[in-house]
Amino acid sequence: MSQEMSGAPSLRAALNTRTISTGVVAALFGCTGPAVIVMNAAEAGNLSNAQTVAWLFAIYVLGGLISVIFSLRYRLPIAGAYTIPGAAILAASLQMIPFNEAVGAFIASGVMVLLLGASGLIGRLAHWLPVPIVMAMIAGALFRFATGAVDSVVSAPWVAGIAALAFFLTGRLLRSVPPVLVAGLVGLVMALWLGQLKPAEVSLEFVMPGFTAPAFSWQAFFAIAVPLTALVIGAENAQAIGVLMAEGYEPPVNRMTIASGVGGILAGLLGGHNANIAGPMTAICSSEQAGEDPRLRYGASLVNGILFMLFGLFAGLAVPFILALPNALIMVIAGLAMIGVLLGAFQQAFRKNGPCQVGAFVALTVAMSKFSLLGISSPFWALLLGVAVSALLGEIGAARRAEAQA
Repeated sequence: MSQEMSGAPSLRAALNTRTISTGVVAALFGCTGPAVIVMNAAEAGNLSNAQTVAWLFAIYVLGGLISVIFSLRYRLPIAGAYTIPGAAILAASLQMIPFNEAVGAFIASGVMVLLLGASGLIGRLAHWLPVPIVMAMIAGALFRFATGAVDSVVSAPWVAGIAALAFFLTGRLLRSVPPVLVAGLVGLVMALWLGQLKPAEVSLEFVMPGFTAPAFSWQAFFAIAVPLTALVIGAENAQAIGVLMAEGYEPPVNRMTIASGVGGILAGLLGGHNANIAGPMTAICSSEQAGEDPRLRYGASLVNGILFMLFGLFAGLAVPFILALPNALIMVIAGLAMIGVLLGAFQQAFRKNGPCQVGAFVALTVAMSKFSLLGISSPFWALLLGVAVSALLGEIGAARRAEAQA
């Protein structure tokens, strides 16, 4: 499957019930819990409502724009958003670092990502990494969606449990109907019936974004810019690239990295942290829930991108309504959408007599853990440790020799 998908079906064909419903699921996932994390970080930094709205505007509008551009240009289900773990670490950093210095660090991170993409280094690294280790990292990093779905069914059986049942019954009885759409609608009806849709109490109002002039400091550079860069490259981009490879696509790795760098710079200028390629949303949009024909799945990321842009444009009004949805419903729908991606990743990582099996197992377990070091989350370390163990055991050398003899 080529990068630009020559001879790809028309846009009208790509916008069908499956891609639209999957794009909506991805957008709901990205606009609920992650938005709360950003608002918590803004509150920790004592940002004004105008600055908070500017932050949301920057990351959602630019993240959505990345989705739209890649969907239309490459006909691939590549979704843009922002680094969610990056927003989480900012909740602690902004208590000590002034926001104008943080904005300078956002821009610096974008510059570093852009330089790495322009150098071609990331593309060469992505092609060098053993596929089983990459797939194991993807399986481990996304497995939380599956366990989150189970936890949601346990905590809210009448909403999440009935939604899950509707998903599987639809897949068995109504193959022409998107199961994830039916599950979402059934779960929404159950939540309405049980009175679990309650407007969120948030302090945002419909105000104009307030932009912040950047300032640069070494403290902010090492505390914010360096971890953000590692997260964008080692977590978000790595997940997205691995998921696309697992689904049989040939992602434009260097251009994805360049886009993440440009998005980071522009988001920083507007007062938000990196707008970049998003791992979880790309996983949802590229899954089999977006349709059996992989050539049409880019419609899901296009829908996701448009909804992200609308959310960013009207963040002050949209947040309370989006957050009124039960979290259990969002988590179970996202988990159900991940089934195909997880199955494919496990099968490619641990096929019988496959290469780098021990390294892949290490990558899986590290990615599934909560391991974090130097402000960098587990997916990055999963790749690093998986490769290190395989190299130590001679698995990588054996795999390369087998490829050469094939």
